[in-house]
Amino acid sequence: MTTESTATQTTRAWVDIDLGALVRNGAALWRHAGVPLVPMVKADAYGLGAVACARALEKLDPHGFGVATVREAEELRAAGIRRRIYVFSPLLPADFAAARAARAVPTFGDPAAIAAWVESGGGTWHLAIDTGMHRAGVRWDCIGDVVDLVRDHPPEGAFTHFHSAERNDGSWEAQEARFRKALGALPEKPVLVHAQNSAGIVRRTPSTWSFVRPGVFLYGVGSGDGAALKPEPVVHVRARILELHDLHDGDTVSYTASWRAVGERRVATLGIGYADGYRRALGNKGPALLNGARTCVAGVVTMDMTMIDVTDIACRPGDVVTLIGRDGGQLITVEEIADCADFMSPYEMLTGLRQRLPRVYHEAMP
Repeated sequence: MTTESTATQTTRAWVDIDLGALVRNGAALWRHAGVPLVPMVKADAYGLGAVACARALEKLDPHGFGVATVREAEELRAAGIRRRIYVFSPLLPADFAAARAARAVPTFGDPAAIAAWVESGGGTWHLAIDTGMHRAGVRWDCIGDVVDLVRDHPPEGAFTHFHSAERNDGSWEAQEARFRKALGALPEKPVLVHAQNSAGIVRRTPSTWSFVRPGVFLYGVGSGDGAALKPEPVVHVRARILELHDLHDGDTVSYTASWRAVGERRVATLGIGYADGYRRALGNKGPALLNGARTCVAGVVTMDMTMIDVTDIACRPGDVVTLIGRDGGQLITVEEIADCADFMSPYEMLTGLRQRLPRVYHEAMP
């Protein structure tokens, strides 16, 4: 794995990833649920590196891993991951051969897709049941559409997905009731039945299903007020100061001149911008941590550089600024930075961190 000495000493900006915290978050979920985990490592483990995260999570003896595409399954197989891999997005027939070659378990809800899978040679599959998400799967009240197919070619498993498990609005209970009704309408209950995502896990214990499917909680994002568990931060976005600029009263910073100095000010230019996934919407309001102090972005975030106000902070070029994560006793959470970016989803913030930012993995954060 990349180390501090070999990467960040010469890098303008990077992401520190605390694999120890990742594993501890997973262990907390495992204890809470009381059943095995299927960690979701789709979208390159929410932007943090699917292979590195899957290898770290192997310590928890997971039932398997979850991805969204066959290509993601192939990447894990090429890296030596041997556990079950489930593909949770519907597949088209053109992907069937590659799925089998990758020993990936597909999920289907559309009768035509199930029939095509069977006709092409079949194999292990799971039935997706839509209980209100209306994204993928057979409707809970239309199980009759797949009864004959399921009777003749039984799925190994069946599952649903909660759309608002983090809310106390009754939707989770309604979806769960629909799911149980749909399971009862099947000719035979599948061997594996699963439903809970991160929010569903932390808000109910123990699990009543075969396994649980944690996602964003593993990577340090919580499930809101009232959640029984809080994750440790995993993601720490850093950037170095490239230059310092002294400003006079009335001087402006960045495009559109939206930030104007009041009195004598100083700004630092950081080597990170929206092409790295640090969103343009954070201009003039994104928080930053530098040498024990908290400050703010000054001006519009540009493609490759971002400026922060360092008027009252002793610093020099090469100093490290934390834009997401922990610096000493202070913390900027993914949720906080996402809210600053015009109430963006934390999921979008994490997956938007671009590959131009090297990932630096730590078993224990320094």
